Amino acid sequence: MIDSAILFDLDGTLTDPKVGITRCIQYALSELGHIPPDVDELHWCIGPPIKESFSQLLKTSDRTAIEQCISLYRSRFSTMGLFENSLYPQITETLKVLRWANYKIFVATSKPHIYATRIIENFGLSSLFDGIYGSELDGTRSIKGDLIHYILLTENLSPFSVVMVGDRQHDMIGAKRNHIAAIGVTYGYGTEEELKTHGADLIAHCPEDIPRLVIPNL
Repeated sequence: MIDSAILFDLDGTLTDPKVGITRCIQYALSELGHIPPDVDELHWCIGPPIKESFSQLLKTSDRTAIEQCISLYRSRFSTMGLFENSLYPQITETLKVLRWANYKIFVATSKPHIYATRIIENFGLSSLFDGIYGSELDGTRSIKGDLIHYILLTENLSPFSVVMVGDRQHDMIGAKRNHIAAIGVTYGYGTEEELKTHGADLIAHCPEDIPRLVIPNL
């Protein structure tokens, strides 16, 4: 029997990290003498690898400048920012339904796995996941396609039995690159148009929709 598995993005899918991420970005830019954008102008930074976001914010590809920002960002995020976060309503119940239906469940996030693990533990969700996967601090596997490929190999999962659930184009692109099904969620930070344009097979407008989309005859 092939194990069916669901990969969940973290930011914008399981949790709303807006406060922590945007405050940490503002802090990093301010420390380097830049005037940071308002919080509501930083929504687009939630989801993509942080290196990409700082490259666009600084309008540069200079590695030193970007790494300075990332270092400052992480100095605040590791102590405060990761706790400035909230679970979306019904996430815990949704995960329990999927576990009840014998799905394997994994976190698949571009965020470094050391932070993702602490966030999942902080919300008391560790027992509901079979594994928590993220990038390394040096950026390895921060591209969602690379991360999904790594999870499939490490967990010996068949692409035909796996679904990626996420709120941004990076999740959909990563899923399609690995030939797995993709569910786009609209309650996070991506639009339905963005998700469908980049390959979403199905759309969930709330967490409760996810089990209905994957569990037969629910």
